[in-house]
Amino acid sequence: MHRLSALTDLLKHLLKWLLLASVVAVLAGSASAAFLFALDWATRTRLAHAWLIWLLPVAGFAVGWLYLRYGSSVEGGANLLIDEIHDPKKIIPLRMAPLVLGGTVVSHLFGASVGREGTAVQMGGALADQLTRMFRLNNEDRRIILMAGISAGFASVFGTPLAGALFGLEVLAIGRLRYEAMLPCLAAAVIADQVGLLWGVQHTHYAVPLIPAFSTWTLCAMVIAGVLFGVTGKVFAQATHGLSGWMKRKITYAPLRPLAGGLVVALAVWLLGTDKYIGLGIPTIVDALQGPLPAWDFLGKMAFTIVSLGTGFKGGEVTPLFFIGATLGNALGPLLHQPVTLLAAIGFVAVFAGAANTPIASTLMAMELFGAEIGVYAAIACVVAYLFSGHAGIYRAQRGGHAKRTPRKELDP
Repeated sequence: MHRLSALTDLLKHLLKWLLLASVVAVLAGSASAAFLFALDWATRTRLAHAWLIWLLPVAGFAVGWLYLRYGSSVEGGANLLIDEIHDPKKIIPLRMAPLVLGGTVVSHLFGASVGREGTAVQMGGALADQLTRMFRLNNEDRRIILMAGISAGFASVFGTPLAGALFGLEVLAIGRLRYEAMLPCLAAAVIADQVGLLWGVQHTHYAVPLIPAFSTWTLCAMVIAGVLFGVTGKVFAQATHGLSGWMKRKITYAPLRPLAGGLVVALAVWLLGTDKYIGLGIPTIVDALQGPLPAWDFLGKMAFTIVSLGTGFKGGEVTPLFFIGATLGNALGPLLHQPVTLLAAIGFVAVFAGAANTPIASTLMAMELFGAEIGVYAAIACVVAYLFSGHAGIYRAQRGGHAKRTPRKELDP
């Protein structure tokens, strides 16, 4: 009788979370699809009208004013979601979704160097949290449904359901996973990805033409590259947070910060004579996976993204990190005597692993995007990058679950 009761409880748990995760997935997957279509339009429009870059300061001011006037309660973005998962207080306002969607599309339309994962994650989390009141969820269930929303948003915007599921579990605290949320996060990620595909979303296809056989030097090269990728992720996170804090101290009226940042970006594009480092930069990522590129490309993208995000433009960090990692890996290939395409693919995920403190999700992403054969190489580089990226990443609300290594005093007899 006891076994039957336990089995019944498990079935109820399964059905409950499959239902809730499915609703979250439909909402987040549909929102991501609409966002990706809008983003594609914004990118094509900007490329067709290069003069739009000169309106970036005005666009930055407009987005800053909208957030100041209507979005002060959701200004925290993804960090607000993480904080609410750790310490539930109040429902995420639904306005987070349209504000971040509009703000990100405008940022891309006029040429800011920002990503897209932050937008998808915020939309997924905000939409998911609306179910809290509808289904009268308690705090523990609310935590889980917010995590499912994050997973659904990440998975549907990149087309990587396994990485999306693990991202929602791994991003909350360094070195700790919440296994009770694994089923909802996995279900939401897989279904959201399929919902996006049903809407007609087409994700970029990445390919690595050559994955070498195992050798001692190849594994050593992954370790060396992992150190550099981790340090790069750390520098990126610290510089972005540092610039943001400095701007807030120097410019108290929030809309003026992205106005100043937009002016710097527009002038830099004009002086350099290239728009290579603005927008998502996906064509350059694809090129990095096919052959050698200028060694300084990763520095250019890093500078443009730090200025864009640090001054208040909306979007995300992850796709720029893909660009930075892929081009840095491309530059490291000849130095480490490895195929540039292999190290570009490894850098693609490893810089993100270090900056976001998500080595497991990043490894799974490498396998989903480039094939299972790259898994061991990606895992080594991502774990090493994670170790060398410090304890503060791109998400300030991320908690410290466990130390990244055993403290020296615990090693001494």
